[in-house]
Amino acid sequence: MSATAKAVSLKPTATVRKVEPMSADKSTSWSYTEGLPSEDEVLLRARERSHELGVVPVSPAVGAALTVLAAVSKAQTAVEIGTGAGVSGVCLLRGLGRQSVLTTIDADVEHLKAAREAYLESGSPANRTRTISGRAGDVLPRLTDAAYDLVFLDADKPSYPGYVEQAVRLLKSGGLLIINDALDKDRVSDPAIREASTLVLRQIGRTIREDERLMSTLLPTGDGLLLAVKR
Repeated sequence: MSATAKAVSLKPTATVRKVEPMSADKSTSWSYTEGLPSEDEVLLRARERSHELGVVPVSPAVGAALTVLAAVSKAQTAVEIGTGAGVSGVCLLRGLGRQSVLTTIDADVEHLKAAREAYLESGSPANRTRTISGRAGDVLPRLTDAAYDLVFLDADKPSYPGYVEQAVRLLKSGGLLIINDALDKDRVSDPAIREASTLVLRQIGRTIREDERLMSTLLPTGDGLLLAVKR
């Protein structure tokens, strides 16, 4: 055999990775994950106020994820689109640094009032939060370009496309976008479901995946957390 032939024969072949089959039922693991976080009285009272106001708060597992994501991002400036009664805001504040500021936007003044109560009970100084009353579509364009490290989106789904574009504008390079309910209660993965909210979130997922400005991933936590980092 010639030297040339030996070189060819010794060329490594591609390794085929075996993909292990997934369990058909993930509900047990999901329930276990959702039940892991232990919430204190501050968050429990904020949840009570949420229910009284007819607001659906983030799940305990999503809340815990927000705290961790805020901490690892080392964000100094954050924007929350959709305040609710303050459950998600408290979780974000607990992960953000002591000098960080959370700007939160909601059109309902009662929601903002409840959120401020939750922030106060959590021990967060008033100068760490900026609550803005108004429609996010009107408020976001007034915020400064590339001035924020983190944007959390949990608001009216029909407006998500505009909110996402504004969020990308607001984020610094390396900034983190977090979108809640990205799986729309497991409807996004079923192409047969054509409900309006599902179609919007399905399109948002595609848009973010194809956006060259972003690196993204989708987590099954809660009803889905879509994460994207601005390049």
